[in-house]
Amino acid sequence: MAKDTWYRVDNVAKVFLASVNERDTRSFRVTCNLKEEIDEEILKQAVNKAAKERPQYQVTILRGFFWHYMEHTDAEPEVGPENDKPCPNLINPKSFGKLHYKVSYYHNRINLDFCHAIADGNGAVDFFNLIVSHYLKIKYPDRFEGLSMTKGASESNLAEDSFRQYYSKEKKYKTKLHKKKAYHLRGAKLPYYQTQFMEIHMPVKDILAKSKAMDVTLTSYIGAVLMKAIYKDMPVLKRLKPIAISMPVNLRKYYPSDTARNFFNSVCISHVFKGDEDLEEVAKKYQKDLKAELTPEAVAERMYNFENIENLLFIRMVPLFIKNPVVNMVNRNNIAGVTAVLSNLGVFKVPEEVEDEIESYCAFCSTGSLFVVLLTYKDELIMGISSAYRNTQVLRDFLKTFADDGIPVTVYANELME
Repeated sequence: MAKDTWYRVDNVAKVFLASVNERDTRSFRVTCNLKEEIDEEILKQAVNKAAKERPQYQVTILRGFFWHYMEHTDAEPEVGPENDKPCPNLINPKSFGKLHYKVSYYHNRINLDFCHAIADGNGAVDFFNLIVSHYLKIKYPDRFEGLSMTKGASESNLAEDSFRQYYSKEKKYKTKLHKKKAYHLRGAKLPYYQTQFMEIHMPVKDILAKSKAMDVTLTSYIGAVLMKAIYKDMPVLKRLKPIAISMPVNLRKYYPSDTARNFFNSVCISHVFKGDEDLEEVAKKYQKDLKAELTPEAVAERMYNFENIENLLFIRMVPLFIKNPVVNMVNRNNIAGVTAVLSNLGVFKVPEEVEDEIESYCAFCSTGSLFVVLLTYKDELIMGISSAYRNTQVLRDFLKTFADDGIPVTVYANELME
C-alpha cells in the first residue's frame, strides 16, 4: 500500500464506528504466554517488522462527509509494559492520526489490543502470530531463522474489502432489519464502565469426550451449557423469552478470501425453554439450528442483507452525522435480539519447533453484556470471558457445569474497583 493511499472502511467497521462507547469499546485482545520474560526492545523490533508486512493496519480512521475512511499514517506502533485494561478504547478524539492497535507485555505475556473496525479476530490473530514469530526469530536467530507462523498472501489480497468483492445483486433476498427481542441478563452493570475478564483453562480431551457422548460438536456443547446457565438465572416471569446466542462466522471458509480486514457475519441460535430439557437435548437442538444457519445459501443471504443496507440510495446519500444515528439504531435492534455472544476461533496451530516456546493463547472481546471467546491450543480449551455485569451467577453456573462433570477448571480473573 502506498503511503498516499486511502480506502473505505468495510460495512462491519461502519457499525462498530457508529456504536463504539466507553463500555463496549469495539476492540478485542489476543494474548500469548511465552516461557520466558518478555524483552521490551526485542518486542519493539518485532512489532516494527510486522507493521511493515501489514500496511493494511498502519492506518488512522478519519471522518468523511458520507462515511469514515482509512488513511495511511507514519505513526509508530505503541509498545510497552501493560498499563491499561484489556480491550481499551482505541477509537476516540485522541486517536486522530494514531494507529488503532497497541502491543503490551506483562512478565512472559504479550498482548495485542486491536480495534474491531480495522480487522476481525482471524485477521488480528494472523498479525499477532507475525509479531510473535518475529520476536522469536530476533531472540533466537540460530534456532528460528526461517520460522513462519502466518498465511502467505499478496498485499492486495490482504487489503481487499471482501464484503464488496463477493456481494452480488444477481440473487435477491428480502432485506431483514428487525429481530425478535431476546432475554437480556439481569442486574446492574459494573461501575466506571468496567468489565470483568476471566481466563478459563480446561483439558480439551475432557470437553471433546462430553460433546462426543452427546453426538454434537464442541461448539454446540459449550453453547448449550451457556444457555442452560442463563436459563437457571432467569426470573420466572421472563422465561417465555428466547435465549439467543450470537456466533460470529468466518466467511473465509465460504469464499476464497485472504483479506486481513473484517470478513465475517453472525448467526443467532435461540431457544425458548420449556423447563424440562436436559443438556443433551439442548445441545442437539443447538447443533441442528447451527447447521441450518451455516448452509452456503443461508451464509450468502446474511451477507447480502448486511451489504445491501449500504447500497440503498437513501442510506448512501445522507451525510455521516445523520447516518451514524441510523446505523446505531439498526445496531441496537440487533443487540435487542441477542442474549450473549459465543465466538470460536478454532484450533491454534504453530510450527512444531516453537510449541515449547509458546505456553498458551487467549482472546477477549469488549462487550456491553456477556462475550465468550473459545480457542484450542495443544491440549487445552481456553476461554476468554468478558462480562459487563456485577452479577456473576450465570458465570458461576456455567463453570460449575464443567466442574460437576469432573472436568478440571482453572480460572484467572482481573481485579475490579468497587
